Amino acid sequence: MAVRSLKRASSLLFSDLPLDYKLKKALELQGFSELTEVQQLAIAKAILGQDLMVASKTGSGKTLGFLVPAINRLLSQKPLSKRDPRVLILAPTRELAKQVFMVAKKLTQSTRVSCALVVGGENFNTQANHLKKNPDIVVATAGRMADHINAKHVFFHGLELLVLDEADRMLELGFQSQLELIHSQANHRKRQTMMFSATVDSADINQMTDTLLNAPQRIVIDKVTAPHSGIEQAFYLSDHVEHKDKLLTALLKLDNRQQAIVFTATRDDTARIQAHLNENGYTAIFLHGELLQNQRNAVINDFINNKADVLVTTDLASRGLDIRNVALVINYDLPKHADEYVHRIGRTGRAGDQGQAISFVGKRDWWSFKAIQSRLMQSFKFSELESLKPKFKGLVSAKTLAKKSIKTNEQKHKKIDKSQQGKAKIVRKKRDVDATDVGAMPMRRKKQDSD
Repeated sequence: MAVRSLKRASSLLFSDLPLDYKLKKALELQGFSELTEVQQLAIAKAILGQDLMVASKTGSGKTLGFLVPAINRLLSQKPLSKRDPRVLILAPTRELAKQVFMVAKKLTQSTRVSCALVVGGENFNTQANHLKKNPDIVVATAGRMADHINAKHVFFHGLELLVLDEADRMLELGFQSQLELIHSQANHRKRQTMMFSATVDSADINQMTDTLLNAPQRIVIDKVTAPHSGIEQAFYLSDHVEHKDKLLTALLKLDNRQQAIVFTATRDDTARIQAHLNENGYTAIFLHGELLQNQRNAVINDFINNKADVLVTTDLASRGLDIRNVALVINYDLPKHADEYVHRIGRTGRAGDQGQAISFVGKRDWWSFKAIQSRLMQSFKFSELESLKPKFKGLVSAKTLAKKSIKTNEQKHKKIDKSQQGKAKIVRKKRDVDATDVGAMPMRRKKQDSD
């Protein structure tokens, strides 16, 4: 398998590619002109029908990396079967699946290509009816797709292209058995498979690659564990919740039509922070996993349609949201895992745009901050606002404290040893004087007068 790494590709336009003219027109209408790095490499190889294993960081434009060759195939080639879906795209979350589906709909709206969305939280029977119409493209979550396969609502004997978007995330969420089931339903030599992942280094990903892909071309774009250079990062120390609230309103600066995403650790805080921002003149909405699917859809649609300035959310929105107006990401709380930090701030600076990421670091965030520095192999200096200077200056690890304690004890022992050595010298000197045997001193007797 060839490994291809790209530091900087030369400029290339979608109009330069050998694509169907309807697809080129749709890309132009949606404002897509210049290809990103991952698009240049992935589309060129995918059009040739090769299986791909692509490692690319968030915000790189990978969605078009698989949608463009998929739609071009549907427009330019005859189907293998007249009854089954031709393209199946799997995503780890409903939100990401919906984002991909919306892009696919926009790119195919002037064609005869039909699309269906199949995710959990929505009516199962309605989805079954859509699948019976044999849509050309199905965008789905693995769990719900497996349910429909088991219910025999859909067959994939004629599937031409299988796409796994954020495959590493699907494995993290425990969908390996569902992915294997889907693979078994369309396991024929004419199927092309493309896998996109944030990493290619894990054993699970390598095992899945061996199982699902046939002699894949491996494409690695830079370091996927690091944010791209277009994102400016800043960190602010904070004392407590009230301090974070003041920092938030002070630093949340948006220009015309720009939007921001605020990430927090808990569901309760999403509603509280949203209320706090609304009281301070912003139009904020919140999102978390406990909302019903139709509520989550409504929130995301409102944000996409610019009906709100700020989205306050848990990590539910750290992947899948691709909104060009997001100029700022604020980590009100830092995530537990450093990789999640990269995904969070990747919501800004999309497709080559510039973005800003601000993170608050309190006592509870300190070790997450240290993990981020270690993971990114960077040392960050803290920024300060003159009117909101923190008292908190960081924590010392137990390991460091133990080292300091050992060092202190060693220094004490050295002082004691030196003191004891000094006393010993003095004692030896006294012994030298007292222990000298000079023998009996001769004494002269006074002579007595004789009578």
